[in-house]
Amino acid sequence: MNFSFPIFATMLLRLSFFLLFALIIELYAYQAIRTTFENKWIIRFYTVFSVLTVVFLVFSFSRFDRTVGQNPSTLMTIGLLLLVYVPKLLIGVFMLFEDVFRVVFGLINYFTDSAESNSFLPSRRKFISQMALVVAFIPFSGLIYGIFKGRYNYKVIKTPIYFDDLPDEFDGFKILQISDLHCGSFDNKEKIQYGVDLINQQDFDILVFTGDLVNTHAEEMDEWYDVFSKIKQGKFGNYSILGNHDYGEYIKWPSYKDKQRNFEGIKSIHPKIGWDLLLNEHRIIKKGNSEIALIGVENWGAKFQQKADLAKAIRGVDKNAFKVVLTHDPSHWDLVLQNDPFNYHLTLCGHTHGMQFGIEIPGWIKWSPVQYVYKHWAGLYEKGKRYIYVNRGFGYHAYPGRVGIWPEITILELNKKHIS
Repeated sequence: MNFSFPIFATMLLRLSFFLLFALIIELYAYQAIRTTFENKWIIRFYTVFSVLTVVFLVFSFSRFDRTVGQNPSTLMTIGLLLLVYVPKLLIGVFMLFEDVFRVVFGLINYFTDSAESNSFLPSRRKFISQMALVVAFIPFSGLIYGIFKGRYNYKVIKTPIYFDDLPDEFDGFKILQISDLHCGSFDNKEKIQYGVDLINQQDFDILVFTGDLVNTHAEEMDEWYDVFSKIKQGKFGNYSILGNHDYGEYIKWPSYKDKQRNFEGIKSIHPKIGWDLLLNEHRIIKKGNSEIALIGVENWGAKFQQKADLAKAIRGVDKNAFKVVLTHDPSHWDLVLQNDPFNYHLTLCGHTHGMQFGIEIPGWIKWSPVQYVYKHWAGLYEKGKRYIYVNRGFGYHAYPGRVGIWPEITILELNKKHIS
């Protein structure tokens, strides 16, 4: 193994930043615990637990293998990191604001000579520390739920869409969409089988999968063939495309040949589980005397690979045909498809996962941090009679859970808009 000083320096800098950040957060959290609890054993237990957690996290991340990438073990480490430091970060915010007021009052007392003690800073208020701990418990409990329950809380979302120019015989045509399996993250076959059973309970005409079958390696699917091969066939077939993770871009490969071998292996998975993989190509779906064009392109993202060849995919497609496009990243619709003169009626995407974290109350609120990165991040959007649907994903990645943004099975019903 060749030593690279720039890589080592970068790793050392990142580690130093993490340790400094952790130290500041830990000091604030410790002060909140010490102010709230008088029992020394509670404080000692908390201190020992915190030290052991930091040691474990540093040890785990230092052993991260760039040739393997993310796996269930890595995801649980990330889960622990979030579980520990998101609540402590909130505690730190409370304590920091308290410190600002303590400094202000300290200065007032100093210049007015009204200090009641020899200390420049007033003592911490127990109520503030208690409130910080109560507020921190909210994301802590949410993250716990997300890991043990939320990631398997599959939701079937049924969405009707109305078109002026939908061919008559496709009125009521149902598309079942799933996306972002990330099979390398799975660790509970019974729960995943439940999700597949839920898919099979639905009535649909075609099934489409919009990318990210694996995290990185084709072998991630090996123990899941018996589950996903049981997904039933739609009346007009099952179709799929690739996502950004399906190209093996996020790990260090021994050679380019190994990377290509893995890529070919990923592509070969699709027919094995009964999916027709569309690589910059289209299929004509015929029903009676009517037809629609199903167009599938390779990944195209504003910040990722741009391998989609739309011109190739639509070769032979009538401009006046009703068109459904499968593309993994919604930024492709934002920057290309929504304004394309070829008129793509409906675009189906995934990719965002809704960040696996957010708040959705239909008719009231729809929020996730991912909305500050992606304009269209979950659900149905329309512009000029062109629609995009962004699936929230079936699996999970990075954080091994879901909070508020649940794993999704989508039923899209195409309807003819009848003018009275």
